[in-house]
Amino acid sequence: MTTNHTATDSADSNGDDRPVVLVVDDEERIPEAFALWLGDEYDVRTATDGEAALASLDRDVDVVLLDRQMPGLSGDAILERIREEGYGCRVAMVTGVNADFDIVDLPFDDYVTKPVGKDGLREVVDDLIDVREYDEAVREYFALSKKRAALEAEKTGSELADSEAYAALREDLAEQEAAVADDVADLDTDEYAALFRDLDAY
Repeated sequence: MTTNHTATDSADSNGDDRPVVLVVDDEERIPEAFALWLGDEYDVRTATDGEAALASLDRDVDVVLLDRQMPGLSGDAILERIREEGYGCRVAMVTGVNADFDIVDLPFDDYVTKPVGKDGLREVVDDLIDVREYDEAVREYFALSKKRAALEAEKTGSELADSEAYAALREDLAEQEAAVADDVADLDTDEYAALFRDLDAY
């Protein structure tokens, strides 16, 4: 079954300028729950398959919450389409697939393993909305830090030590940290703690 709707259509017709979140998951109860959790602060659109997700996507979408495993177009394929077509939205993979080293090459901004509760989901979306305000270098630093955190939450120390992909990620993150040092220094303590809570000091 395909679902494609906006949770706050009446608000849209009144010129609502709240950030737009697109939730994509083939388990219908999940988009419905996320819409309830986010609908008081965000304009939430939902889709339960890849084609509906792409049909719902436009330049107004600020954040996409994207499942990885879906029939038809996978979340990974949708993510690639989003980047290829130049949409500026931030993307979090919200999925039952535990992070593996293949995520290093995926162009997402955050990786969240289900189940996720209301507070955790709101935190993810709030952070992705906040990070939009910074330049591309800071956004890349944010995304790399989230990949590192996701892998370190799932993999053992020996698995990380043996992984060339993880080593490359660490190198990229160190380079990006140096590139954005001035920008990060300009963030106040609360901003830094909120955006980079998962990034340990080197």
